[in-house]
Amino acid sequence: MKIKKASDYKLLSNSVVTIGTFDGVHVGHKKIIKRLVKIAKKENLQAIVLTFFPHPRMVVQKDTDIKMLNTIDEKNKLMEAEGIDHLVVKKFTKQFSRLSAQDYVREVLVETLHVKHIIIGYDHHFGRNRTANINDLKAFGEIYNFKVTEISAEEIDEVTVSSTKIRKALLDGDVKTANTFLGYNFMLTGKVVKGKGLGKQLNYPTANIRIEEPYKLIPKNGVYVVKAIIKDAIVFGMMNIGTNPTVDGKVQSIEVHFFNFNQDIYGKILEVEILERLRDEQKFDSLEDLKNQLSKDFMNSNHFLNQNDA
Repeated sequence: MKIKKASDYKLLSNSVVTIGTFDGVHVGHKKIIKRLVKIAKKENLQAIVLTFFPHPRMVVQKDTDIKMLNTIDEKNKLMEAEGIDHLVVKKFTKQFSRLSAQDYVREVLVETLHVKHIIIGYDHHFGRNRTANINDLKAFGEIYNFKVTEISAEEIDEVTVSSTKIRKALLDGDVKTANTFLGYNFMLTGKVVKGKGLGKQLNYPTANIRIEEPYKLIPKNGVYVVKAIIKDAIVFGMMNIGTNPTVDGKVQSIEVHFFNFNQDIYGKILEVEILERLRDEQKFDSLEDLKNQLSKDFMNSNHFLNQNDA
């Protein structure tokens, strides 16, 4: 389960811990997580992933433009599916960034997480100004009685390269590449809110998805084939990400037209998986032209779904 509040920490017992952003929980990450879970079972420990939020760069470098592949809730769900006992989300603050390496190890890893074993990248740096490294961590392990297992340069490079490729692919609209590196379908999670009703007017009613987390990466504007699970049923559809230029829209919105579906889902939280990209968003000369294109999108979506046995 996700550990965020102080009262949650009482659930923790002797643990094996890995530390990192784990953004995307992609194929490269899963190798590390698999090793973590294996050690946890072998040594009778809890498998814990320690991550920080907000992202340290948002706090230390005031890099507010950083976009993440997963929200915290999405990450938690993906981690649980891999067999992790707890995703610990430590609030990252200026004050926390000033902790000395030893204070961080003692207060967070030893006293809070009850660490007995740490799996960490060869290039991991921590403590104030990130001056401590894996050799320092091994020395602290001697003092506080925990083991350190090093993740090789090859594995760390694979994780870094994969994360970069996934981001670039999504921003380019290349969903197929992104999903291949993720090992699952990229998802958008948000609340269904009232829109302008344009879709309904065109006989393609849409669910407008509002994503609360400003840091969530949104793929390139365009039209996509998607699926969601609504009330335990799989529902397919087509989604537009964009500004609705045909009606001179200016603000980006995310709208999904679900096929063969007419339930009231206002206020519901939906997780929408992106399967394929159909086309760029376009400005049409008239609503009739837009409606004709939506009809083509509908046919192309169903063609894709039939071809891929979805």
